Amino acid sequence: MDVEQITEELYGLKPGEFVAARDAYVAEARRAKDGVAAKEIAALRKPALAAWAANRLARERRQEAQRVLTLGERLREAHRTLDAEQLRAASREQHRLVTALARTAAELAREAGQPVSETVVHEVEQTLHGVLAHEDVAELWSRGRLTKVPEAAVGFTAVAPEETALAQAPAGQRPEPEPKPEPESEPEPKPKPTNEPDREATRRRDLERARAAAAEADAEVARREQELEEGQRLRQAATTEAEEAAAEVGRLETGLREARQTRLDSQRAASTAGKAVTTAERDLQQARRAAERAARTVERLEQGGA
Repeated sequence: MDVEQITEELYGLKPGEFVAARDAYVAEARRAKDGVAAKEIAALRKPALAAWAANRLARERRQEAQRVLTLGERLREAHRTLDAEQLRAASREQHRLVTALARTAAELAREAGQPVSETVVHEVEQTLHGVLAHEDVAELWSRGRLTKVPEAAVGFTAVAPEETALAQAPAGQRPEPEPKPEPESEPEPKPKPTNEPDREATRRRDLERARAAAAEADAEVARREQELEEGQRLRQAATTEAEEAAAEVGRLETGLREARQTRLDSQRAASTAGKAVTTAERDLQQARRAAERAARTVERLEQGGA
């Protein structure tokens, strides 16, 4: 069996169709005595609804998906190199692109007959942030095979510790080149060379460090914004879950009341039917006795007439 082709087909199905189709292929592989294929197919996990919606976006909108993958490479590279300007530009594009594509994914899900809630849309956004932050998540998503929503991406982790420390250290605390030793003696003092090149080099170093510090500050702002968004999403999800649970309790209580009333009505009907049966049996016996009496009367009259 072609496991790759089957995998591609399964992850294109809606979540509600996944398990039955997977198990059918497992059974088919076992009938064909293909144990390796059966094991590999059985190991495939059903995707969460948000992961499925994000996968559908990657499958159906290849051009937009490539924009996300390219942006993720830019963000990770800018974070590694502490390129402040690139980080700011990529971060702005990140928020616009993720918000827009999460809505597109929701629309694609509705077109496929699988409407999604606002909570799931937020989870799609979280998934896309994970695609931008992590290469392994990006690789799975690009193939449309994510199975769960990745952990909230509150920042990238590829910056080397020494780069971060250098970027955050105040200019006055950074090591300066040691001065060259003066000659022990000079026949006569020479005029000092101008310090203009040194000042220019220092200015450039300070500018680079300031840019790195600004990039780190922007990254910290982005992390805090994402933490806030995640907290708001979790609060909304919990509120929605509580409301759904309360509605379910209400439906169950209504169903219980209706079931009890149905049982009571059935008992009453059974009792009424029982009484009717008893009456009918009594009336039947009376009718039979009357019929017997009438038959005897007819017989007696016929005999007397003879």
